[in-house]
Amino acid sequence: MVAKHLVAAGELLGEDPERAYQHAVYARRKASRIGAVREAAGLAAYSVGKWQEALSELRAARRMNGRNVYLAVMADCERGLGRPERALEIAHGPEAEGLETAEQIELRIVAAGARRDMGDVRAALVELQVPELKERRARPWVARLFYAYADVLLELGRTEEAREYFSRAAAVDQEGETDADERLAALEGVEIVDIGEDVVWSDAEDPDFEDGPGDQAAGMTVPADMSEAPAGDEDSPRGAAPDETDAEVPSDREDESS
Repeated sequence: MVAKHLVAAGELLGEDPERAYQHAVYARRKASRIGAVREAAGLAAYSVGKWQEALSELRAARRMNGRNVYLAVMADCERGLGRPERALEIAHGPEAEGLETAEQIELRIVAAGARRDMGDVRAALVELQVPELKERRARPWVARLFYAYADVLLELGRTEEAREYFSRAAAVDQEGETDADERLAALEGVEIVDIGEDVVWSDAEDPDFEDGPGDQAAGMTVPADMSEAPAGDEDSPRGAAPDETDAEVPSDREDESS
């Protein structure tokens, strides 16, 4: 029964975070001494903005299983609680040194967000200046890194460089992790129109666009794999989830009766 609720929580996390949270809370009530259950409860609480609860659950899970994979989420919870200094302590603590590359990048993104919370945009840019900015492979964390870097560049007024990294983010973001296409279009002063499998960028002021992309001399059709250029999400990491499930959340009374 607990496993079913954990599966339901995972599947609903992206589409209906509140129901996912209810499933995770039920599982925690029934099996609070299992690390995986506490992890699920922490992620579900995080998805609905319950920062302190999420932090407590993830800390408990780490004590149980010794896993540090959710340090970025924990650091982001500290940001949500208005404690960017503590977020930076987590991001630069000894526990972060043994993380995989993807997890380290997520921590960097959160650390950059903490720097911006503190009003130090230049330091946020330094947090993101890592060798992985030269990565060319299409991976979700690469897209988020490029996107975060572009966003900081834009805040610093370095528009041309921001345009380049938004373009790189769009090129490698095959899973729709960011809205890099829209941000890039806004910088270019165009609008994006979906036509079949292509994305058409057109001048929003051009009245002839309604005649179709084939008649549009000024428009540019950009394939899905936009270019060969290498490729970044907001400062806060979020998980995606598959389709919704029909699993119901029984009450404690129903569980006892069964």
